[in-house]
Amino acid sequence: MHYTYKKEEQQKMSLFIYNSLGRAKEQFEPLHPGIVSIYVCGPTVYGHAHLGHAKSYVSFDVVVRWLRHKGYHVKYVQNITDVGHLTDDADEGEDKISKQARLEKTDPMEISQFYTRSFYEDMDKLDVLRPNIAPAATAHIPEQIALIERLITTGHAYEVNGNVYFSVESFPGYGKLSGRTDQEALQSGIRVGVRSDKRHPSDFALWKKAEEGHLMQWNSPWSIGYPGWHLECSAMSMKYLGETLDIHGGGLENKFPHHDCEIAQSEAVTGKPYVRFWMHNNMVTVNGIKMGKSLKNFVNLKDLFNIFDPIVIRFFILQSHYRSPLDFSEVAIKASSTGLEKLLETQRRLREQKNGTGLFEVEPFLKRFNEAMDDDFNTPVAIAVLFDLSKAINSALDGNEGIAEESIQKTDAFLHTAGADILGILTHTEQSMGRNNRESGKTIDGIMDILLELRAEARKNKNFALSDTIRERLLAVGIEIKDTKDGASWSKEQGT
Repeated sequence: MHYTYKKEEQQKMSLFIYNSLGRAKEQFEPLHPGIVSIYVCGPTVYGHAHLGHAKSYVSFDVVVRWLRHKGYHVKYVQNITDVGHLTDDADEGEDKISKQARLEKTDPMEISQFYTRSFYEDMDKLDVLRPNIAPAATAHIPEQIALIERLITTGHAYEVNGNVYFSVESFPGYGKLSGRTDQEALQSGIRVGVRSDKRHPSDFALWKKAEEGHLMQWNSPWSIGYPGWHLECSAMSMKYLGETLDIHGGGLENKFPHHDCEIAQSEAVTGKPYVRFWMHNNMVTVNGIKMGKSLKNFVNLKDLFNIFDPIVIRFFILQSHYRSPLDFSEVAIKASSTGLEKLLETQRRLREQKNGTGLFEVEPFLKRFNEAMDDDFNTPVAIAVLFDLSKAINSALDGNEGIAEESIQKTDAFLHTAGADILGILTHTEQSMGRNNRESGKTIDGIMDILLELRAEARKNKNFALSDTIRERLLAVGIEIKDTKDGASWSKEQGT
């Protein structure tokens, strides 16, 4: 059972989105009534996804879910960057995928295919819905070449020695998203060490001539080479969503230069606003420092999933607003796990209630939840509403009258709609989480039995060095061995 509105009623409830372009919350209305177009910058597939990726794609997953809940037909496009993203994130350095292919002694296509599959495996575990369309940059080279040709024809781009650059001086609005002035943009261009054949240090590459031995290259009217990183998103978003998008999302770090460049090249060629609402999620930090592969402080999702249920990670992410930084720590994730278990326990108790007679009003909680989600997708407040609801449910269940069947159905329907359909956090049952824990416990018990037998054998053979090593290595991971007259026993520290 789901708690639903008529499509018209839900859409009448005003949704406000923080627009990075206007730097304020603005009431959202789609360009075409009832239809929302949304494009989100996808991953550059040269390594496994980390928690920073999860923050972005879980956040936009909830955006898409809420828009669909409100009755809109949402066309969601999320690209795969498999060429053109250079190691300095501008116009210099080595292609990230080519570099990884060289390190792994294979070809770029194998790298991009392997890590694309890995990315979707991780997103599936986080219950992130797949986009309607997931275009890859390498599959849209003709579209990118055609866009460059239009920019050259209109005087916004120029070719030098087989390279093609966008002329920022031809587009007066360059930098309007990030708010960078011309002088700041100029200095940025100088810092990254611009090529001498650019007319202006801030001009950015649309097409790069491939150097000898470059692993990724295509024929073009200008040279055998490859497209610039910024070009793909404009070409693919406009192909699938039209020349003006309702929403474009991405990480805060993409404002400059990536999104500023997208705006310039798109609006220069169409003469129309490229995006109506720009949304940017904030970063994940570790001890206050941005998490990222280049900084080598990232937390691999596959490693996290070996310790925590992926839905706990999703819950942890959504307890922070998408525009707020999220500081990683295992303590915080363990606290999220405890909180999620409380919500699941309340849901279980509610469903097991029998023969109650008391009325329970869920509408006030539903109203507060909707208000939170309509206020720029405020998931921390929405989750707080669910905790308040949980407290009220448990209080009612502990009372003499309990909760009547009709109220149970309405309340459970709201919990399912809010917690599972929209937030995607109440997708497990308490029993399934418990089963996973029990199965994990059986595995640990079996491993410890083997280790204790090996240790006992070592002590019997007077190999005390090996015996002590086993005990010390286990203690380092939170498992303590105690030797008693009845034999050895073991125990785990709390939370391990």
